[in-house]
Amino acid sequence: MTQNVVITGANRGIGLALTQAYLQAGFRVYALCRSTSDALEESNAEVIENIDLEKPNVAAQIKSRFSNVEIDLLINNAGILRDEVLGTIDYESIQQQFWVNSVAPLIVTEALLNNLGNGSKIAFITSRMGSIADNSSGGRYGYRMSKAALNAAAMSLSRDLSARNVAVAILHPGYVQTDMVGGRGDITAEVCATRLKQRIDALNINNSGTFWHSNGDILPW
Repeated sequence: MTQNVVITGANRGIGLALTQAYLQAGFRVYALCRSTSDALEESNAEVIENIDLEKPNVAAQIKSRFSNVEIDLLINNAGILRDEVLGTIDYESIQQQFWVNSVAPLIVTEALLNNLGNGSKIAFITSRMGSIADNSSGGRYGYRMSKAALNAAAMSLSRDLSARNVAVAILHPGYVQTDMVGGRGDITAEVCATRLKQRIDALNINNSGTFWHSNGDILPW
């Protein structure tokens, strides 16, 4: 039976590479994005546009679209990265990062709870920059804080959903060559997607709530 995967932020970068990887593996992919891209349109994904995670009606929008869809895997991938300099911090930017990076994934997950059955999985694409123990360079206040908050939410979900046999992965993709980092990075989005899929394939209720690097290393909180 074909399995269904929902991926947010699927129009480019890691989200697009994950979409392509799961299509190749035979999944039916529901690709959520604010606006599509040529590459996404050329795939066989079911593209769902106008999903703006900053809009107040996004939960109702998602619930309505997936009212009769059983979801085997939800990948909360969408996120934003901004920079702040101490002394001239833009707090509106920090609030935006908190909303998109940590609150919105929780909104999406809660909106789709009734679609997740026994044995379903949820993956949160976070960052090791959300690790307090791993912070050796400072800076990036909004991004670090928002990803730490996302990690906390994902861990709570792993506890709350364990009785339903829904497993949760907390995944750092690596330093990936995407538009978010200006094309810098040490792995391609395709390599990243392959690694992330390996971690998700290995996810089960016994290792739910683990904070993994895409290469398989377990990261500190």
